[in-house]
Formats: sequence, C-alpha cells, structure tokens
Amino acid sequence: MAPHPAELPVVIVAGLHAEARGRTVNRLLFDVPGSVALHHDLSTAPSGTVLRSLRDTADTWSHGETPLINDCACCALREDLVPELQRLAEDGTTRLAVVELWDSVEPRAMAELVAAHGEGFLRVTNVMAAVDPSLLLACLGNGDDLAEAGLAAAGTDRRTVGDTFARQLEYPAVHVLVDHDDADPADLALLRQLHPTARRVALDSPQLARLAFAGFDVGAAAAAQHPACALLPQDADEAGVATLVWHSRRPFHPERLYDALEDLCCAATRSRGRFWLADRPDTLLSWDAAGGALCVEGTGPWLASLPDAAWDLVPAVRRAAAALDWHPEHGDRCQHLVFTSPGLDRDRLTAVLTSCLLTDHEMEGGAEAWKDFPAAFDSLLDPAH
Repeated sequence: MAPHPAELPVVIVAGLHAEARGRTVNRLLFDVPGSVALHHDLSTAPSGTVLRSLRDTADTWSHGETPLINDCACCALREDLVPELQRLAEDGTTRLAVVELWDSVEPRAMAELVAAHGEGFLRVTNVMAAVDPSLLLACLGNGDDLAEAGLAAAGTDRRTVGDTFARQLEYPAVHVLVDHDDADPADLALLRQLHPTARRVALDSPQLARLAFAGFDVGAAAAAQHPACALLPQDADEAGVATLVWHSRRPFHPERLYDALEDLCCAATRSRGRFWLADRPDTLLSWDAAGGALCVEGTGPWLASLPDAAWDLVPAVRRAAAALDWHPEHGDRCQHLVFTSPGLDRDRLTAVLTSCLLTDHEMEGGAEAWKDFPAAFDSLLDPAH
C-alpha cells in the first residue's frame, strides 16, 4: 500500500477584484518557492464547461476543463477542486497550494469543502481577500444581480454584487491591499469597520508569505458568521465613515418594520445582525443587507424557546453567546443590528429603528395579543404561502 501523503497547506485567495486577486496570487507564488496556483475560470460556464489551470511562477503548466453539474458552475468547481488538490498532495513536490477563486465564488464554501473532504492530506492554512481599496465602495454599493454583471455561477444564482462582495470581505482572516499607499483614508476606514479583526497587509509586505501558513480554524470562522453569535463590529467613527450598533430587547412590530425596510436598507452601505418580530417570537431572524438589497431569513429558534433538554444539542459557542446577553424575561431574544457607511446619519437611523419597536401599550398586550399583528413578513419568510 502506498504511503498516505503529508498534509498539503492550502491558502484560499478570494475577491471580486480580479486584478488585485491575480497580483496577490503572483506575489505568493514568487515569495513561496515550490508553490502552485490552482484556478477555476467560471466565465466559460455559458458554454457548458469550467476551465481549470495550474501554474507556478514560470507559466501555466497544466490546464483542463470539467463539465457543469446541474447547470451550476460552482457545483463543477466543488467536484473538481479537492481531487486536483489531492493529486498535488500525493505528488509531494508542492510546498503550498494557492487556490485562486473566481470573481463571485465565496471563500467560506470552498474552505469548508477543503476542510471536510481533505482531512488527512489537505490543510487550510489561511483564507485571504484581495482588495483594491479604490473599488471598495462601488462594489459594496452595487445592488445589481450577479447575472446582470455576468458573474452568476448558476442559472439560479440570485445573489447581488454588493452582498457577495461583503461576504468575501467578512469571512477571510487576511485582507491583502493592493496600491495601499494611494488608498483613500475613508476606504481604509470602511474596510476596518466592516471586518475589524481581519489582518490587513500590503501586497508587497514580507509578512504575506508567512500569513499564508498562519493557520485557519474553519469551525471558528463559521461560528463568527452565524447570526446568533456573529462577531459583529463595534461602534466606530473615522474618516467620515461610521458604524452604529443598535440594540434593543423589545420586539419589532412586523408591519411597521416592513414599511421601513426600504428606508433602513438605503441608510447604510452595509448592515447585518439578528432581530425578532412580535408575531414570530420563537424565530431568530437574520438581517443581511448591502447595496440596497436586503436578505431576511429565519435561522432557527432562539434558545429561550427551546426546552432544557435541547440545549445539549446546541453548540457551546452559541450557548456562551446567549449567556453573555441573557434577559430574565426575553432570554436571548434581542435586536442587534449593525450599520456601516460613509456619512451615516446615526440620529435618523436610530429614530426609524426605535419607531418600529412595540410601544408600551403594545408590550402590555403580551405574546398572545402579538399573534394578531399583521403578518407583514410572510412574503419574505414564507414565499410559498
């Protein structure tokens, strides 16, 4: 029996800025001898295939193609990525595999794929987003569908440019900044406020190669993105860019909040968090908005709505997050929304949000009375009905 290959370090480089991404990959290849870049080009999906290329600092030395799966370019990428990385691991001559994702591919799915199916021969050592700061605000504020921009990964892809770019920025542990010295202070402030814990390095930094091997905890990264325990930004105000953290224990009135959605979505470049509605007291709802487009989803129950016996089935990080912010009456139910934008009008935004909460009189009615409020969010949360 052939010996099992040693674990191959894998660094994932994502980002909507193709030139910045390519320059970052080239820098890693140059700085880490024995590294290889693997890239799947999804732009050929309309013709029914995804193009794969392998290259080092010298040139592209291998290429191929894989057919679409269920008319989905990302599905083909998922099926082809791990086997290609496994071949590199088994060869034993590659020191670092640099996975360059295509424009609209989100790094979380790929990192979790490698971690789940590469155990024993692949190891995710970091996830990076390559960023051109001068393009930051334009991309985040772009509410066009990916299909309109020619960036859809499947016929059913309904993501927008702005929300896709936001997730590409907020998941990685490292932001690689191209043309850092010429960046506008407001752009850098916006990037810092969107993901305060990310390590930011210039493209020409000698730290880049070291960070490629720094290590990456896929499980912890997923927990940091979950609405129930997300590591959301704190209040900030720098270079004309502000972040407002808005918190309340009272539930939202569903109809008043629904009527205010357009106003709230347009109030900030980026907003996210968790919230609860009076007529859905058991459901933890996520808020995810960028470029004026909002996604509201139910993400399971609040812990306060679960029987004690079910708590053992809840991840420890979720229980810990709830315990830190537990209310004697409402438990972990709360409004925790974060808005980040240049020129943010804090007072007006706070007033709009506060006006959507239940009044003292409505609170006195209790949960039974709240069930009779207009179910304004049914069209978003239960579209089939």
